Amino acid sequence: MNITDSLIGDIVLIELSGKIMGGDEITRLHGKTHYYLGLSKNKFLLDLEKLTWSNSIGIGALIMMRASVKKAEGKLVLANVTNLKDLLVMTGLLRFFEVYDSRAEAMKALSEPGPLSN
Repeated sequence: MNITDSLIGDIVLIELSGKIMGGDEITRLHGKTHYYLGLSKNKFLLDLEKLTWSNSIGIGALIMMRASVKKAEGKLVLANVTNLKDLLVMTGLLRFFEVYDSRAEAMKALSEPGPLSN
């Protein structure tokens, strides 16, 4: 899995591509999450457009990322989940995450005023 991260205003954009399979890639993802939380950045957009596959370890990593962000009173949203949508529906996790069809919609949701915690 490849991880690309950037800061757009006060929103952390993390793009995942390839396959989430576990190991070092999960450690890197959590490291990036905690790095930005340490900078008091707590709005996260996880763009999964280029993610092609995930096993249960990868789904667990997304859940742990959401928990870390929530604990920091932040918000994590997902965009472009097409390739993982069936898996998220089958596991009942689609309702656990705030999901948007596009990056633009997700950015708008994170930019709106109001409580962040989801």
